[in-house]
Amino acid sequence: MIEFQGRGILLDVEGTTSAVAYVYDVMFPFARKTLAKYLDAAWDSPALVPVRRQVALDTANTAAEHDRAEFEREIVRQMDQDIKATGLKQLQGLIWQDGFESGELVAHVFDDVPVALRKWKDAGIDLRIYSSGSVHAQRLFFGHSSAGDLLPMFSGHYDTQIGGKREPESYTRIVQDWGLAAEEILFLSDVVAELDAARDAGMQTGLCLRPGNAEVEPGHGHASCGSFGEIGL
Repeated sequence: MIEFQGRGILLDVEGTTSAVAYVYDVMFPFARKTLAKYLDAAWDSPALVPVRRQVALDTANTAAEHDRAEFEREIVRQMDQDIKATGLKQLQGLIWQDGFESGELVAHVFDDVPVALRKWKDAGIDLRIYSSGSVHAQRLFFGHSSAGDLLPMFSGHYDTQIGGKREPESYTRIVQDWGLAAEEILFLSDVVAELDAARDAGMQTGLCLRPGNAEVEPGHGHASCGSFGEIGL
C-alpha cells in the first residue's frame, strides 16, 4: 500500500500501466517488421527528416542521416541492443502511428489503470507520463488503448529529450517544468534505478510489482503496490 498526499502523479508505461510483454512482444516486433516498408515510403517525408538527423547525432554516424541503408543498419543495431536512444524512439512512434490508426495495434493497459486514472483525476491530481518512448508514441498509446481514449487523463508527457530515466537531473527538470514542489509528486515505475533517481530529486516514489515484471531485490527502500488500487489518497 502506498499512501499519497500530494498534487501530481508521474507514471512510467511498460511494467507500470501496461504489461512489459505487450511492448516487447507486440509493439517492438511490429516496428521491426514494418521498418523497411516504412522507410521506403517515408524516407524524404518532413516527419522523418528530423528523426534521421537525431539518429545521426545519437550514433555519431553522419552517414546515417543521408544514406538510407546506413540509417536502417543503425536502427536495426539499436533495436537488437534495446538501446533507449531518442532517434530510435521517435522513429518507432512514427511507425506505430500506422498500426494504431489502422487498428492493428491496440495498447494494453492493466484493468485497474483506467479506474485509478479517473479517480485521481476527479480528486484533482495532475497526471503525467515519463517514458523512454517518445511523446508522440505515448500519445498514440494512450489514445488507442484497450480501455479507449485515455489521453484526456494526462496533462503532460516527457521522454528522453528531457534526460535519461536513471538520472536525477531529469526529474529535477520535470519538476521545474511541472511547477509543483518535488515532494508533491509521486513517481510510479517498475525499475528501482529510476525510482532511486526520482527520490534523489526529491519526489515520492512507488515500485509497481506487475505480472511479468523482472524480479526485484529486497532492500530497495521504496513503497510498493501490485495495482493502482493500492494507492491511497
